[in-house]
Amino acid sequence: MIVVDQHLIWTFFASLFCFVLLYTLRRRNSSNANKIKPKKKNFPEDCANQRLADTECRLVDGSGTDVIIVGAGVAGAALAYTLGKEGRKVRVIERDLTEPDRIVGELLQPGGYLKLVELGLEDCVEEIDAQRVLGYALFKDGKNTRLPYPLEKFQSDVAGRSFHNGRFIRRMREKAATLPNVQLAQGTVTSLLEENGTIRGVQYKTKDGGEHKAYAPLTIVCDGCFSNLRRSLCNPKVDVPSCFVGLVLENCQLPFENHGHVVLGDPSPILFYPISSTEIRCLVDVPGQKLPSLANGEMSNYLKTVVAPQIPPELHDAFISAIDKGNIRTMPNRSMPADPHPTPGALLMGDAFNMRHPLTGGGMTVALSDIVVIRDILKPLHDLNDPTSLSKYLESFYTLRKPVASTINTLAGALYKVFLASPDQARKEMRQACFDYLSLGGMCSTGPVALLSGLNPRPMSLVLHFFAVAIYGVGRLLLPFPSPKRLLIGARLISSASGIIFPIIKAEGVRQMFFPATIPAAYHRAPPV
Repeated sequence: MIVVDQHLIWTFFASLFCFVLLYTLRRRNSSNANKIKPKKKNFPEDCANQRLADTECRLVDGSGTDVIIVGAGVAGAALAYTLGKEGRKVRVIERDLTEPDRIVGELLQPGGYLKLVELGLEDCVEEIDAQRVLGYALFKDGKNTRLPYPLEKFQSDVAGRSFHNGRFIRRMREKAATLPNVQLAQGTVTSLLEENGTIRGVQYKTKDGGEHKAYAPLTIVCDGCFSNLRRSLCNPKVDVPSCFVGLVLENCQLPFENHGHVVLGDPSPILFYPISSTEIRCLVDVPGQKLPSLANGEMSNYLKTVVAPQIPPELHDAFISAIDKGNIRTMPNRSMPADPHPTPGALLMGDAFNMRHPLTGGGMTVALSDIVVIRDILKPLHDLNDPTSLSKYLESFYTLRKPVASTINTLAGALYKVFLASPDQARKEMRQACFDYLSLGGMCSTGPVALLSGLNPRPMSLVLHFFAVAIYGVGRLLLPFPSPKRLLIGARLISSASGIIFPIIKAEGVRQMFFPATIPAAYHRAPPV
């Protein structure tokens, strides 16, 4: 009896969402600000030759440091340049300043590129053989559909970008090092220095084993998904739903040029996108945390027998060749909602603070958007040495970041669960309904793609489209003639959709996500100077 009541409740809410969606789809958004490109800055010869190798690339003029940044990845390097450009004295401490080599963080959505332009970092995707990405192609059971980004209202250079992650990070580190008030140092931060409940700085160890301390009124931790500092600043509820198996394909062409490709495979999605003019990244999602062994050949056999038959024929030979070369890499896919402990003198950012499944490639967009938020929050605060005032400003960050972050986080988690193959008939219908709904074109494709790309970060729009997919799936079941069995599957489909999205929304925070105006003013908006 309880199950029946839940189905009735979900059906009522889903119908209400559908009604609101039909009303909302009539409205068009028409506000896009023109972006002005700042002039490029050249990287000094001494730093270019040194390549940010062992110790410090540039010394800070003056004695005081305004901000310590732990980590110089995408978030840390971009933040260092942004705050340095604002006139802050910034000290960045990174464990390893050599060029990283990763299989994720290679796709920047158009929304993230717009943030890059806003921060004056758009030239960091130049001279690294980055590829323009104009949308997605979706494949299922031999059928495919193309989903272009809705870029008509933007300047011609606005698009997604895909590249080698390490090259992108190197360019941003170089850009940050051009500022005289930004210092890059190599060392491993071992702990935060606390005094009377306020973070005063960090303790770190250099390559030669020396222990050092650095002090600043604000410490921002951006040390990535494997952060060893997050436990004291947030509730680290990390989930690992799957792992990516990464390959690089050569001497082949994607079926749709300049598009990311998503194959709705069994048991889970397979991704392809260009990372240079001659290379295509393949990421095979493997559910769970236990992978077939690389050492004894189980992984190669799995890729050849289970995965290879499901990929587009244009990529098959290059896929097999990449497996035979043996350069197979793995990466756990981590998810962690933002659940901070507001701590005076400290802030978490990037993957150290908030992670989502990388299926939609939204991580860098969230990080760059967060940097824009923190830049604007700190702009009127000229003196960071007042802990009370600084804390009030920083606490507003957690609310102001929500529209972009919660939309991308929720979509990534929900879409991954919908795209997973399942023996359950209701989940199969939901998966097929999603593919067919996106294939309809018009607002049925541009709406979800605008959400995915970070161009329309509106949580309510996400929820409406998600339940529109579910109701569309129910409609397919009931036509041309409903039957008791199909009615039951339809009710289970709505229940399953609710079971997917509502726990993610709860983790993100219903109030912060949908009703930010109800948050007290000190948390909602930076107080006046």
